[in-house]
Amino acid sequence: MTELPASTPTNPDAACHAVLVALRRIARGLDLHSRYLSQHYGLTGPQLLLLRELTGGDNGTVGRLAEAISVSQATLTGIIDRLERKGLVRRRRDQADKRRVVVEVTGTGRRALQSPPSLLQDSFVEKFTRLEAEEQAQILASLERLLAMMEPERASISDPAETLEARTKA
Repeated sequence: MTELPASTPTNPDAACHAVLVALRRIARGLDLHSRYLSQHYGLTGPQLLLLRELTGGDNGTVGRLAEAISVSQATLTGIIDRLERKGLVRRRRDQADKRRVVVEVTGTGRRALQSPPSLLQDSFVEKFTRLEAEEQAQILASLERLLAMMEPERASISDPAETLEARTKA
């Protein structure tokens, strides 16, 4: 069994508060890095994530893309609008089903990703990649389990390691 850090609260209320504070610090760190990306590269973290999703696979509908990058469809629509104004993506009607709108990356969007910045702070990436694979998997499994607890409509993850294994095989 893994030893708890000395600062781990033993009172359940204090532990929940500590988790909440840690989550807020993570969210703040992601937000600050997204602002840095916007100021230095002209793209936010979510915009880069969407461009990577589009270049890494098929073009997609707003629903599929929103699910793939874990944002709401309304949020994704705003991201697409901004990227479209920059000429990095375009919307087009699906040839098979004219009711569907497909989003695709443009040549300009592909060029923007030729030497993309890291979506996470470089210091995090450097430290995380130095961890043993088992510890990386443990962190991911803990985050996935925490996510499952926070999203009641989502299917329960009974074995986070199984989820990790399925993702690494995909």
